[in-house]
Amino acid sequence: MKTETYKLGAELDSFNYQQVQDDILAILNGGASVVLDMTACNYISSTGLRVLLYSKKVAATKGLKICLSGISDEVKDIMDVTGFSNFFDYA
Repeated sequence: MKTETYKLGAELDSFNYQQVQDDILAILNGGASVVLDMTACNYISSTGLRVLLYSKKVAATKGLKICLSGISDEVKDIMDVTGFSNFFDYA
């Protein structure tokens, strides 16, 4: 299975969600699974969480995967509190 890495910036929020979502969907539409490198990301809003969940749903419909890597403690806390950490695979 083909896999591509996508690097997130410092934040995933309402200011940049559309570009991130478009970029991830382009990779998925190209037939590759996605590893989201979240090493630089220290904040994710509810809009950002929606992007992750939507991307995972799209990937599943195509038989592909979304995998998260390099999650900071701040983002991990947000994902744990919201229950999102249970939805994703981690690298």
